[in-house]
Amino acid sequence: MVKITPNPPVTDEHVSRAQSARNKKIDDAATRALDYYLKPKPKDEKSDKPDSIFRIDSGVDSECLLANLSENLASANAMISDLAFDLEGSRRQVALGILQVIEVSELLANRALDIVEVR
Repeated sequence: MVKITPNPPVTDEHVSRAQSARNKKIDDAATRALDYYLKPKPKDEKSDKPDSIFRIDSGVDSECLLANLSENLASANAMISDLAFDLEGSRRQVALGILQVIEVSELLANRALDIVEVR
Protein backbone atom coordinates (compact mmCIF):
# COMPACT_ATOMS: atom_id res chain seq x y z
CA MET A 1 0.00 0.00 0.00
CA VAL A 2 1.38 3.37 -0.99
CA LYS A 3 1.36 6.16 1.60
CA ILE A 4 0.32 9.59 0.46
CA THR A 5 2.50 11.40 2.96
CA PRO A 6 5.99 10.21 3.78
CA ASN A 7 7.20 9.41 7.27
CA PRO A 8 8.81 12.32 9.06
CA PRO A 9 12.49 12.55 8.41
CA VAL A 10 14.67 10.82 10.96
CA THR A 11 17.11 13.21 12.52
CA ASP A 12 20.12 12.19 14.48
CA GLU A 13 20.37 15.55 16.19
CA HIS A 14 21.73 15.46 19.69
CA VAL A 15 19.47 17.18 22.24
CA SER A 16 21.36 18.76 25.07
CA ARG A 17 20.39 18.25 28.67
CA ALA A 18 19.42 21.90 28.96
CA GLN A 19 17.15 21.64 25.91
CA SER A 20 15.64 18.40 27.24
CA ALA A 21 15.00 19.98 30.64
CA ARG A 22 13.46 23.05 28.98
CA ASN A 23 11.16 20.83 26.88
CA LYS A 24 10.13 18.92 30.01
CA LYS A 25 9.35 22.18 31.84
CA ILE A 26 7.24 23.36 28.91
CA ASP A 27 5.39 20.04 28.79
CA ASP A 28 4.79 20.12 32.54
CA ALA A 29 3.53 23.71 32.38
CA ALA A 30 1.17 22.83 29.53
CA THR A 31 -0.14 19.82 31.45
CA ARG A 32 -0.73 21.94 34.59
CA ALA A 33 -2.54 24.60 32.55
CA LEU A 34 -4.77 22.05 30.85
CA ASP A 35 -5.50 20.28 34.15
CA TYR A 36 -6.37 23.61 35.77
CA TYR A 37 -9.00 24.39 33.15
CA LEU A 38 -10.19 20.92 32.16
CA LYS A 39 -9.93 19.06 35.50
CA PRO A 40 -10.78 21.57 38.22
CA LYS A 41 -10.30 20.31 41.75
CA PRO A 42 -13.47 20.26 43.86
CA LYS A 43 -13.56 23.16 46.27
CA ASP A 44 -13.86 22.42 49.94
CA GLU A 45 -17.23 23.41 51.31
CA LYS A 46 -16.35 26.36 53.49
CA SER A 47 -19.66 28.17 53.25
CA ASP A 48 -19.85 28.63 57.01
CA LYS A 49 -18.40 31.85 58.24
CA PRO A 50 -15.73 31.36 60.89
CA ASP A 51 -17.63 33.64 63.28
CA SER A 52 -20.92 31.72 63.03
CA ILE A 53 -22.20 30.02 66.16
CA PHE A 54 -23.82 26.98 64.56
CA ARG A 55 -22.07 24.77 62.04
CA ILE A 56 -22.82 21.38 60.55
CA ASP A 57 -19.94 18.95 60.38
CA SER A 58 -19.11 18.03 56.79
CA GLY A 59 -18.78 14.37 57.77
CA VAL A 60 -22.43 14.00 58.79
CA ASP A 61 -24.34 11.64 56.51
CA SER A 62 -27.67 12.34 54.80
CA GLU A 63 -29.67 10.05 57.07
CA CYS A 64 -28.57 11.92 60.19
CA LEU A 65 -29.30 15.30 58.59
CA LEU A 66 -32.76 14.21 57.48
CA ALA A 67 -33.56 12.74 60.89
CA ASN A 68 -32.64 16.00 62.60
CA LEU A 69 -34.62 17.98 60.03
CA SER A 70 -37.66 15.82 60.68
CA GLU A 71 -37.36 16.31 64.46
CA ASN A 72 -36.96 20.08 64.06
CA LEU A 73 -40.05 20.26 61.86
CA ALA A 74 -42.01 18.21 64.41
CA SER A 75 -40.97 20.68 67.13
CA ALA A 76 -41.96 23.66 64.98
CA ASN A 77 -45.26 21.93 64.24
CA ALA A 78 -46.00 21.56 67.97
CA MET A 79 -45.06 25.19 68.71
CA ILE A 80 -47.12 26.72 65.92
CA SER A 81 -50.10 24.45 66.72
CA ASP A 82 -50.10 25.65 70.29
CA LEU A 83 -49.83 29.26 69.17
CA ALA A 84 -52.48 28.97 66.42
CA PHE A 85 -55.16 27.75 68.83
CA ASP A 86 -54.53 30.70 71.16
CA LEU A 87 -55.06 33.24 68.33
CA GLU A 88 -58.21 34.49 66.65
CA GLY A 89 -59.12 36.00 63.30
CA SER A 90 -56.61 36.63 60.56
CA ARG A 91 -53.64 35.99 62.84
CA ARG A 92 -54.93 32.48 63.45
CA GLN A 93 -55.30 31.92 59.69
CA VAL A 94 -51.68 33.01 59.17
CA ALA A 95 -50.48 30.66 61.91
CA LEU A 96 -52.52 27.79 60.44
CA GLY A 97 -51.00 28.51 57.01
CA ILE A 98 -47.52 28.31 58.52
CA LEU A 99 -48.57 25.10 60.27
CA GLN A 100 -49.64 23.58 56.96
CA VAL A 101 -46.30 24.46 55.31
CA ILE A 102 -44.45 22.88 58.23
CA GLU A 103 -46.58 19.73 58.06
CA VAL A 104 -46.00 19.32 54.32
CA SER A 105 -42.27 19.88 54.83
CA GLU A 106 -42.29 17.29 57.59
CA LEU A 107 -43.97 14.78 55.26
CA LEU A 108 -41.34 15.46 52.58
CA ALA A 109 -38.49 15.06 55.07
CA ASN A 110 -39.94 11.80 56.39
CA ARG A 111 -40.36 10.45 52.86
CA ALA A 112 -36.76 11.40 52.00
CA LEU A 113 -35.64 9.70 55.20
CA ASP A 114 -37.48 6.54 54.14
CA ILE A 115 -35.69 6.33 50.79
CA VAL A 116 -32.22 7.49 51.81
CA GLU A 117 -29.51 4.88 51.31
CA VAL A 118 -28.07 3.64 54.57
CA ARG A 119 -24.27 3.45 54.48
